[in-house]
Amino acid sequence: MSAGTEFLAVVMEKLRGRIRELDETIEFVQKDIEGMHEYYWENYTEMDQYGYENFDNSQALLTQINANQENLNMRRRLKRMLDSPFFGRVDFIYDGDDEAETFHIGIGNFSEKRGGIPLIYDWRAPVSGLFYDYDRGPASYEAPSGRMHGEISSKWQYKIRGGRMIYEFESDMKIDDDILKQELGTNSDTQLKNIVRTIQKEQNAIIRNTKDQVLVIQGAAGSGKTSVALHRIAYLLYHDRENLRSSNILVLSPNSVFSDYISHILPELGEENIREMSLDLFAYRELKDTVADCEDRYHQIERQIREGWAGKDHQNAEAGYRWKQSKEFVQCVEGFLVELEDRLVDFQDVEYKGMEKKAEEILKLFYYKFSGVPLLSRMDAVMEYFVDEYETFHAKTLPEEELLVIRERFESLYVTTDLYVIYNWLLEDSGYPALRDVPAEKRFLKYEDVYPLLYLKYRLRTGAARRNIRHLVIDEMQDYSYLQYVILGLLFPCNMTILGDRAQTVDEEPRDVLTFLPEIFGRKIRCIEMKKSYRNTAEIAEYAGKITGIEGVEYFQRHGKAVEERRLAFREEALDEVLRQIRLIGPEAAGEEIEYENAAVLTMTEEEAIDAYRYLKEWREDVYYIDRDSSLFQKGITVTTFYLAKGLEFDQVFVLGGEKESPLFQQFRYICATRALHELYVYDFGA
Repeated sequence: MSAGTEFLAVVMEKLRGRIRELDETIEFVQKDIEGMHEYYWENYTEMDQYGYENFDNSQALLTQINANQENLNMRRRLKRMLDSPFFGRVDFIYDGDDEAETFHIGIGNFSEKRGGIPLIYDWRAPVSGLFYDYDRGPASYEAPSGRMHGEISSKWQYKIRGGRMIYEFESDMKIDDDILKQELGTNSDTQLKNIVRTIQKEQNAIIRNTKDQVLVIQGAAGSGKTSVALHRIAYLLYHDRENLRSSNILVLSPNSVFSDYISHILPELGEENIREMSLDLFAYRELKDTVADCEDRYHQIERQIREGWAGKDHQNAEAGYRWKQSKEFVQCVEGFLVELEDRLVDFQDVEYKGMEKKAEEILKLFYYKFSGVPLLSRMDAVMEYFVDEYETFHAKTLPEEELLVIRERFESLYVTTDLYVIYNWLLEDSGYPALRDVPAEKRFLKYEDVYPLLYLKYRLRTGAARRNIRHLVIDEMQDYSYLQYVILGLLFPCNMTILGDRAQTVDEEPRDVLTFLPEIFGRKIRCIEMKKSYRNTAEIAEYAGKITGIEGVEYFQRHGKAVEERRLAFREEALDEVLRQIRLIGPEAAGEEIEYENAAVLTMTEEEAIDAYRYLKEWREDVYYIDRDSSLFQKGITVTTFYLAKGLEFDQVFVLGGEKESPLFQQFRYICATRALHELYVYDFGA
């Protein structure tokens, strides 16, 4: 029996033993909690009148409940480790020592007794950096007591599944290429894979980065940037327990399906899940008191594909859209706000129960004393000043109903507080058409107006910043405009991890946000480029590279089937070909070549996706349609548009048509191609 297999047997036995101990402890504490509940309900009427005994009992009960929750969490982590307790081993000889110390690396820490020396070290522990960053030979790691130097005498890699050793070998290399090929060559899944077994040196440097306030990752398609960002969050949570909790972290996801796709990563890594949010949905919720409905980014993409920017009217529409998302717009708003002060308020005397504030006094308070308060919140400050004077003079506290009357009198000094009306003033002053003058319940915002109106709201009212969020993750960074980043800076004055791929911009031309992010955030920004792609086979990667002409991307050499391009007469013929080529595991697969977990049929527009879904659904049960309202990513055949497939990956990808004259055609083909792990089929049809 090998050393690795022997150690595995020992660890498995000790893991099971610890789980049995926890089971007994949990059962004992649960009975104690039930007894405390029973005692409380039987005796609470006789407890002392000052409540001391009641308080003591409540605190004791809370302590036991918290202790049991901690035990439950520990048991959950240890049960997860039973599948694969460790995946690496490093034998390290410290400078000045003669014998090596052995460190086994796994998904989490495990010691036989609480507080004991770990049998297995968490992949995020300082010493685990030896496994990811060094080959055999001189090495070092940053420990709490300082930099520890020495030499790696041996490194081992393991694959354990179901508590059984699949393979083990000693390797000179940090992560052996054969292991990486095996991991990358496996079938896709409906969940993003954690990468702790195969973290590369350049990825590890990003994950363990704790110094940079804003870390921007420009990564090629398939470089693992989303995985790296989530593993970085897990690392930060592990190393800053006192100041950072999962509730302090927010991920901006492109859609709900992508949120579902990545939702398991942090729980797998031993952390609680974090909140995820679509910025478009957030914007709608923030504006629902002003407008009835808003478009989202996907409406705008569909319209752009359908109408393009051809012709004078559409060129004007494009110019308006670009301006409303630009730095120039932000500057225009700032100038508008200066002039708005004189336009927005009609100063008059305010009187309440014998106490009067003259218009001249209100004006001075408004322009001088409270000049730092946003315009639409400033009169509230003046009103509170008036109330303080009244209550001090009369030595009484005004009830809420009287405060409402006073507030209404001060609010009435505004010509309007309607953000929609004020936004129309801005558009007209800037030479752009105003929005339709309709009641609030009939107002509908095109996408181009959503964020300009939201920005105006945040500049006119207080309370925008979400200070409970201490770390923001922005995925698909290339799809956010200058204005959206300005808004994010107002909302989240916190540390950030920002990631994306400029080649996957869903716009006419790639957008490099790195040209303006330093200016917006005004803080130290560290930019890291991940140039190596691991997702696609060499054949698919080469095909995708030719679409954009992007140079400098390194591709992991994993070979597979050549990309198949065909022109067929009709769409239905292309869909029939999809049905012939599908190779999925399951009862629907009739052929001998049953290999894959999922496949995707990707189209350019929503209408095309719906048509394809209906056709395929007649022939197979395992066909699923993803639209902007979908929230699950399922095994089988996914039919969706290219822009909703961003961030996802599939074993087989079938690309249907696409309008070659569309300004988004290149992005359509590139994004589709880079979704494919193993096989890519590109079908054109028509004459």
